[in-house]
Formats: sequence, structure tokens, C-alpha cells
Amino acid sequence: MHKQFKIEMTTPGRGFINITDKVAECVADANVSTGLCHVFLHHTSASLSLCENHDPLVQKDLEAFMQRLVPDGDPLYEHVAEGLDDMPSHVRTILTQSFLTLPITEGKLGLGTWQGLYLWEHRLRSHHRKMTVSIIA
Repeated sequence: MHKQFKIEMTTPGRGFINITDKVAECVADANVSTGLCHVFLHHTSASLSLCENHDPLVQKDLEAFMQRLVPDGDPLYEHVAEGLDDMPSHVRTILTQSFLTLPITEGKLGLGTWQGLYLWEHRLRSHHRKMTVSIIA
């Protein structure tokens, strides 16, 4: 059995948005006891993350690390068509991931105690983002 769902959201700009509940709703709606949940993000300037969900300082520190690793406005980049955060956002996406595959166990996402799913917006301003969630039993 295969089912597919769409999730769309508008981000507030750079940072982490917890999507765990939205993906869990798709799993529940699929009515699958055991299987896989695949989440795909349809963009090249944002990414998906399986991350610590208890202390919000973790996401803050990850953002600070990424800013140091891939700073906005670096003169190295020629692709600045949409601003100084344009090429750094693409690099951030390449360094992270645009899909996640997670187990479904007893009808629920098989996440660890401190794990959550996040859309990591890399652009400074708000963007409309689309994801496809595929459930495979």
C-alpha cells in the first residue's frame, strides 16, 4: 500500500520550523501499522532535519554554526540573483538534506524520545514551501 500527502507552509524566514505533528498526521491518516514515511522537500534553499526537540538552544546553535560555516554575502559567490543569502542558502541545502525516511511502528512515527522533524529555512525572508509525504506499507 502506498499513500501520498502534500504539506504546504509559509515560513517566517531563516530558522527551524517543527513539522513533526504535520508529518505524524499524514502517518495517522494513512492508517499504516508498519512501514516507512518518506518526506521530500521541493526546494533548493531550505532543508529537512531530524533534530533534538527538547531544548530550542540546539536549533539556535546549529544556525550559528551554519552562519559561521556558510556566511551570507561571502565575496566568493557570484550567484546573488536574489540577494546575499541566495547562494549561501543553496550551499546550506547541499550540506544538509532535502528528504528524510523514517520508520512507522505501531501506526506512529518511530522517533526517539528527543527527536523532532524540522523544516530548516535558509533564506532570510519568508518563503512558501512544499513537501510530499509518501507512506509505504
